[in-house]
Amino acid sequence: MLEVRPAGPDSWDDVAMVMGERGDPARCFCQYFRLRGRQWSDGTPDSHRQALRSQVCDAEQRPGVLAYDGTTPVGWCAVAPRTSYPRVVASPNWRTDRPEAWVITCFVVPVGRRRQGVARGLAGGAVDLARSYGATVVEGCAVDTSTTNRIPSADLYRGPLSVFLDAGFTEVSRTSPQWVLVRKTL
Repeated sequence: MLEVRPAGPDSWDDVAMVMGERGDPARCFCQYFRLRGRQWSDGTPDSHRQALRSQVCDAEQRPGVLAYDGTTPVGWCAVAPRTSYPRVVASPNWRTDRPEAWVITCFVVPVGRRRQGVARGLAGGAVDLARSYGATVVEGCAVDTSTTNRIPSADLYRGPLSVFLDAGFTEVSRTSPQWVLVRKTL
């Protein structure tokens, strides 16, 4: 049975395990939306790792949730207030009339655990985490996989539209056939 809970100091090793040793998560460590321009381009996988470690272990607000299958970590989802993400604030794809919204920016589900409902569980857990901090709105910028024959798995880090719709989000706008701003009012 899948259990989703906020990441904290006692779960840093689990976050690192989900991010893995290679691929986009191991390079980004969910810092892409937190950094812009030179801050991002001058960053390294190690500096990104250390930034997420600090966010998980030292920040007052938990930066995301982990999914577990028993004691095994099987997924991560980043969620925070919009103001925590300068790249989101500046992006036309994330334009909104709700600047106070919390935002789900990223899902990481390791190969072998995909297509098993992990992302759906993570979306629900992210909403619960945001609600626990007083959020009244949660948004995401989903990927509509129905608009093309094949979307590389690396492009699904923002989450498939179906995951958000299943979690009770509704479509707000589209800036392209694949980029869908979604919202859930709490």
